[in-house]
Amino acid sequence: MSTLSVIIPTYNEVSYIEDAVKSVAFADEIIVIDSFSTDGTKEKAIALGCKVLERKFDNFSSQKNHAIASATGDWVLFLDADERVTQKLKYEILSVIENGKHSGYKICFPHFYMNRFLYHKVDKVTRLVKNNNIHFTGDVHEKLHVEGSIGILKNFMIHYTYKGLFHLLQKKDSYAWFQANTSVKKGKKATYFHLFFKPFYRFFSSYILKRGFMDGVPGLALASINAYGVFSRYVKILLIEKGLK
Repeated sequence: MSTLSVIIPTYNEVSYIEDAVKSVAFADEIIVIDSFSTDGTKEKAIALGCKVLERKFDNFSSQKNHAIASATGDWVLFLDADERVTQKLKYEILSVIENGKHSGYKICFPHFYMNRFLYHKVDKVTRLVKNNNIHFTGDVHEKLHVEGSIGILKNFMIHYTYKGLFHLLQKKDSYAWFQANTSVKKGKKATYFHLFFKPFYRFFSSYILKRGFMDGVPGLALASINAYGVFSRYVKILLIEKGLK
């Protein structure tokens, strides 16, 4: 019988971690890789029976790779603290790790915003993989490398993406600074093309190509804020280049 390890990266997620852990209680081990939380996340995870690793955060790939080295399961599921595995997804996961034809599986994530799930704003991300020479690369948009084919699971993962408008804007701003600093270190420049075309395309992609307009006002709001996040990133690159930050 195949075994499953779950890896959950955390930083100050005490209000979310318990429900996340309970949703994957069927796993053989749950590893929490914590970036020295100050709100009791580590202690909560230990009380829930998780294996807790602590590591100072430098980038997303390094955090997850550190946890992978400690995973003993035949398969690994990567979960964020604000995500939940539903009962249907649980049974699908248990089925594919025993009888699946692929080395990894993408899971669909509808965004949650303004108290509803946006089923036309869905990300498909590789999260369930065989524990065989897997590793992440990339500082921001980390990529999981898997040997073999990738399938797609039918059932959704619940993802409480944003706690509210303030949290969403704060998250976008923090992420934009991280992306900007990473881009500058790699020698990337910001141009007027980036400032004007990139945000427009992000809005067009989210609202039109991915049919965000079918999610009503929440779809419009999220597409607009995503475009703002892209604009903010390139403004911050300019600020860093000019020594203003």
